[in-house]
Amino acid sequence: MFLEVDLVRDAKRHGKGVVGIYCEFTPRELILAANALPVCLCGANNRTIPPAETVLPSNLCPLIKSSFGYILTNRCPFYMVLDLVVAETTCDGKKKMYELIAEKKPVHVLELTQKVDEQEAFDHWLAEVRKLRKRLEQTFNRTITDDDLREAIRMMNKERGLLKEAFELGKEEPAVLTGKELSDIRYRVAGVAGHLKMLDEFISEAKRRKETGRFAAKAGAPRIMLTGCPTAQGTTKLIEVIEECGAVVVAQETCSGLKPLDLMVDEDGDPLEAIARKYFKLPCSCMTPNTGRTELIERLAREFRVNAVIDLVWQACHTYNVESYLIDKFVREKLGIPYMKIETDYSDSDRERLKVRVQTLVEML
Repeated sequence: MFLEVDLVRDAKRHGKGVVGIYCEFTPRELILAANALPVCLCGANNRTIPPAETVLPSNLCPLIKSSFGYILTNRCPFYMVLDLVVAETTCDGKKKMYELIAEKKPVHVLELTQKVDEQEAFDHWLAEVRKLRKRLEQTFNRTITDDDLREAIRMMNKERGLLKEAFELGKEEPAVLTGKELSDIRYRVAGVAGHLKMLDEFISEAKRRKETGRFAAKAGAPRIMLTGCPTAQGTTKLIEVIEECGAVVVAQETCSGLKPLDLMVDEDGDPLEAIARKYFKLPCSCMTPNTGRTELIERLAREFRVNAVIDLVWQACHTYNVESYLIDKFVREKLGIPYMKIETDYSDSDRERLKVRVQTLVEML
């Protein structure tokens, strides 16, 4: 994080804007086209939860509490230099948190209409993306042209392409990378040339491992797909537990994994509509019906040759928790492989209990 903090502060000193985001539904392309940096704000530390609980209810999602705790305690260095926070209506808890943040920083809310199969819903989302374009133009006193958008689209497609190539290294058998290694390559600031160089080096190193016979797991190790809520550095205990039990997380369907990388933005036609369409197709559990998630899980299960699916649900994340029933049924009946739901929080208090459950599953495979 610290190198990215220096990068953001230096960019700010040189006249770039800084926009904080919390969700993959926020179109980074628009922010880059406004000559600003899109920065994923902090929200993956258990230590910031107790301060947040002085304001927020204790039975709230740990991601929300941790995010707000960072703000209350001034522990998020990116937050201090923000020009704007772009929020989204994927979660009722986050929506109300954004109202509290708006007392401290300018906030722009993207209203996501969640009937993914209806044209009227997409038309509304497109109008919301247009509003964001105008807000960014006002905030940074510049016109965002279609050419600006096209350049940002190309930049983000290249970035997403490299991230996708890295995550798809999980297809190798035996595995050349652990799930923990793959989870650690995600970064907070988009549109940075140094990150592309890092990803190129990461992919090259993985290929060298394969050539020299250095593998991350033994041949035949159980291959696990992680689905459900996103993880980040500091909240990867389930991935760690799975791999401590002798399996390897080869596919991460989550928003912190392959889900936002699956589709690129169309580089032809109206750039704003192309951006809106790509983000609207994210198969988040807030969407109804969310058939895109089962379609993606089915394809990834086949391509990565997974032996079981583990579904991570952060406590009080109601959409993922309810949807887990449908995912359980789909994985067992349609894919014919074992499924396990893990409901947990950011603390390590249940780590040994999780290890017993996961070890039992691994021994069955």
